[in-house]
Amino acid sequence: MRFTLALLAALTTSTAYAGGLGEMTDAERSAFREEVKAYLMEHPEVIVEAMTELQAREELASADRDVQMLAANQDAIFNSPGDWVGGNPDGDITVVEFMDYRCGYCRKAYQEVEDLVSADGNIRFVLKEFPILGEESLYSAQFALAVRALYGDDAYKAAHDALVTLRGPSTPETLGRLATDLGHDPAAVTEKMSSPEVEAVIMSNHALANALEINGTPTFVINGTMLRGYVPLDGMRQIVAGEREEG
Repeated sequence: MRFTLALLAALTTSTAYAGGLGEMTDAERSAFREEVKAYLMEHPEVIVEAMTELQAREELASADRDVQMLAANQDAIFNSPGDWVGGNPDGDITVVEFMDYRCGYCRKAYQEVEDLVSADGNIRFVLKEFPILGEESLYSAQFALAVRALYGDDAYKAAHDALVTLRGPSTPETLGRLATDLGHDPAAVTEKMSSPEVEAVIMSNHALANALEINGTPTFVINGTMLRGYVPLDGMRQIVAGEREEG
């Protein structure tokens, strides 16, 4: 605001302003520029204030846009049958995570999200398979979804936990061994990985992410708030508390 007032002051004291900016001569325009330059050199803090104000306005506009996008895609975000649901299915807060198994920040957030959900006791947790970091990411997502389709939700969670903490590449050979370690038929899992059922879930999540302008992982939706990126546990708890206060 002070930046705007300062420029207006420079304009009104300029001899060029009286005729209108569009009617300036070259000499008047040059004089006007020198006045503004001189003011900014004397008061450089107004540039910082202007940038701060611009950033605040952009963040507000982005938050408003997020609210609109979330409202337009509620069912796909919170109630897709293709997604695993954990925590308290009847919880008063829903936390949705778009994740990629090869994403370092998803791995960093993994235990913190587990702690958030278990300690709270009233959070419904939804996982969205969103592989975006290459072939290994896709293999991992296909593996988890294939396990869920064949063996159910508990088996999916065990596969998810194993994939998040997996060391080394997610190759077909590695995933075959992982299927065996989890007590599953590796041939059946491998076949299911390329099934239309698994492909449909991944495509649906990508389409939803596109509608929400999500292009990175992890991305969280906590009721009416979207978090684009990793947020430490304390920050997540504060957001959950804020959503509860808003009712």
